[in-house]
Amino acid sequence: MILQDNLGPNGDTIYNALMHAHEGLTEAESHALNARLVLMLINEVADPDRIAALLQEARRPASSV
Repeated sequence: MILQDNLGPNGDTIYNALMHAHEGLTEAESHALNARLVLMLINEVADPDRIAALLQEARRPASSV
């Protein structure tokens, strides 16, 4: 599980692309986009044990990560 920054100098570019993808969407549409994106990324990972560990880690409060 990679919890440190793994994007390096591309992090801001990727963040900006994510924010741009949400522009003009309603809150419901934005949530739907996030859900589709999560499912697409899960499909890319394709390892049920790794996905389960990531989901468990994601449920932890950000202050404890």
